[in-house]
Amino acid sequence: MSISIVRFNENDRPEFYKELKRRVNQHFAEEKISKFGNVNMVMKSIFMFSLYSAPFILMMTGVITATWAVMAMWSIMGLGLAGIGLSVMHDANHGSYSSNANINKFMGFSLNYLGGFHVNWKIQHNVLHHSFTNIDGHDEDIEKKGIIRFSPTQERRKVFKYQLFYAPLLYAILTLYWVTYKDFDQFFSYEKRGLMKGQNLSFGKALSRIILFKVVYYAVIIAAPILFTEIHWSLIVLGFLLMHAIGGFILAIVFQSAHVLSETDFFKPDEENCVENSWAILQMKTTSNFATNNVPLTWLIGGLNYQVEHHLFPTICHVHYPAISKIVRQTAADYDIPYLEHKTFGGAILNHFTFLNKLGVGKI
Repeated sequence: MSISIVRFNENDRPEFYKELKRRVNQHFAEEKISKFGNVNMVMKSIFMFSLYSAPFILMMTGVITATWAVMAMWSIMGLGLAGIGLSVMHDANHGSYSSNANINKFMGFSLNYLGGFHVNWKIQHNVLHHSFTNIDGHDEDIEKKGIIRFSPTQERRKVFKYQLFYAPLLYAILTLYWVTYKDFDQFFSYEKRGLMKGQNLSFGKALSRIILFKVVYYAVIIAAPILFTEIHWSLIVLGFLLMHAIGGFILAIVFQSAHVLSETDFFKPDEENCVENSWAILQMKTTSNFATNNVPLTWLIGGLNYQVEHHLFPTICHVHYPAISKIVRQTAADYDIPYLEHKTFGGAILNHFTFLNKLGVGKI
């Protein structure tokens, strides 16, 4: 993946984003509310951490020992894993959870609690994905090293004709791959490309932290239940895999249903490493909302069905997305800019897998 910087066309209707920001800022000023989290975020955080932690505590203390109950606990933990990632960690590492930087740092560290490494995530997501959404060679979210084809701009391989069938399996192992191998692979890649310098971490300090976090994670989540409970080790391992399968699939399908769709655009920079649109308009073309009228879903997935609003205003807490979406929609209409969305989550998922199949068999 390239380390060069993509240049956007700043002459492409710059007044759109300027006016949009003015209207959004006016909304917060008129409502006299903060752009950061509120009581809703605190309650949601407690719920998601409980969803992930309580089942584990029940197993560790011997309250839950029956096979079916143990598997149920791991399944609930999978939901909690996805919930923390989508509803807590995501906002915190964007700096939108709280106006207090220390609180953002503390809550963002919850990714390490789940087995990941928050520094890598900030680079991949905040720097690469948000800056270069759906730009081939720059957005790691659509770059999967020849395993799957997510963009029409990518070269097609014969194996991709089966990707409709193996994609769900890849989605299910997303977080397992993340906590075992991906963080190390990303770290060496980012270090080589000079991306770690912006995180104020030396090579040795960053690597030692990754190793320490992984050791602690596996010691707590795998070794401790095996050593200190009466649950058979095979059930613990199977439950651990089930947890990651559930959490990984949820995380993958939420993000893929917002970017890898038939109506979203994909870009490849020209010879001068430029793209045709400004950054804001590129976000509008590469991002889609879904099921924005589904209030429970919005609450559970951290407002990430409002991906358009999130990509335009990543430092605004997701609890405000439903309100500002009306502003974004109207401003887009005023400037004749597309505002992409699916009415239902199921519709977005169906579109994603249909599009994935077309990419795989070579129809696109």
